[in-house]
Amino acid sequence: MQKDELEYLEFSNHQSSLKLTLQGAHIFDFQVKGKAPLLFLSEKRNFKKDIAIRGGIPICWPWFGEHPEDKSLPNHGFARILQWEHLDTKVLSPDKTKISLGLKNSSESLKYWEYAFELRLEIVMSDILEIALITKNTGTKTFMLSQALHSYLKVDDVRKLSLEGLQNCKYFNKLDKSHSNIQEGSVQFFQELDRVYTNVKKRVSFKNKNEKLSVETRGSSTLVVWNPGKERVKKMPDLSDYKTMLCIESVNTLNETIELEPNTKYELRTSLSQTHI
Repeated sequence: MQKDELEYLEFSNHQSSLKLTLQGAHIFDFQVKGKAPLLFLSEKRNFKKDIAIRGGIPICWPWFGEHPEDKSLPNHGFARILQWEHLDTKVLSPDKTKISLGLKNSSESLKYWEYAFELRLEIVMSDILEIALITKNTGTKTFMLSQALHSYLKVDDVRKLSLEGLQNCKYFNKLDKSHSNIQEGSVQFFQELDRVYTNVKKRVSFKNKNEKLSVETRGSSTLVVWNPGKERVKKMPDLSDYKTMLCIESVNTLNETIELEPNTKYELRTSLSQTHI
């Protein structure tokens, strides 16, 4: 199927439905039957070639944020703007489906990065959404890797939320560049917030109306929590509503940047779920 300039695939089973674009292997819609949509998608998002979609779950790879050396390269890497291949769909049961997509080094990727790789995204959809991003170094040179599964969650009003599970974790405040902050109590969202939490040892969760939303990560103990707030969102051309979104991102960055040797793999996993309360 086609949405503006991008081809997308749609999947469903007895429990849930999911949509993703082949550009970026970008999940932009997931909904468990009988529940509210899990993912936020900006009203101003673009479905255009070579432009990342604002919302859903962008894949930030092979660097997170700005390139460490060349600021002219795409922010958050190139995986989210290149065309992926749909490798396989397996019906594991009437309630569970596994979808696999792949991206390999090519003439396009060499414009941004000199290394040989195989990247695989494995999605398992049921009453929860499980995602694995698997990187294999297929070349002869070791490379450094930072990455993220940049999940935008749809919420009723971020100003009313309390994010639990990060108490006593250290964080880097990206707004004032301060290190070694300690989270006291739950995380509140009264203004712009952009933090990199480290040594996260358990799932994080928050209550949203009559549901509890939870995020659990494997392959990383670092979590980014972001909301642009009222003032920052005015400067963002593809986003207008900060109140109904919250980003909770499973990442490898800072001290968890990965050094991947030839013929080795690394997996980053996240699990997103909703439960009635």
